[in-house]
Amino acid sequence: MTRNLGACSLRRKRRSVDPLQIYDTLPAPLRRWLSEAALPWSPASAKKIWARALANGMTQDEALAYLAQAEARMLARDRHRQPDLLQNAA
Repeated sequence: MTRNLGACSLRRKRRSVDPLQIYDTLPAPLRRWLSEAALPWSPASAKKIWARALANGMTQDEALAYLAQAEARMLARDRHRQPDLLQNAA
């Protein structure tokens, strides 16, 4: 499934562990968020942000909003790197 890999300038990384094993250990709300995310998040990085948010006293809904903010920052950073990519998509 490559629907969210699209053309973006963000770098991809090779993984030494099976991302599906990590994905299976994620809580259901986080798995649901990942399935709808605009970017191809690794389960490990999403889990790290999720755990940090919960450790800081956020609720699950607040942690999901925090992930959405992190994704928005990444999309904005990518938008600045590839301005003509957006023009071609329109």
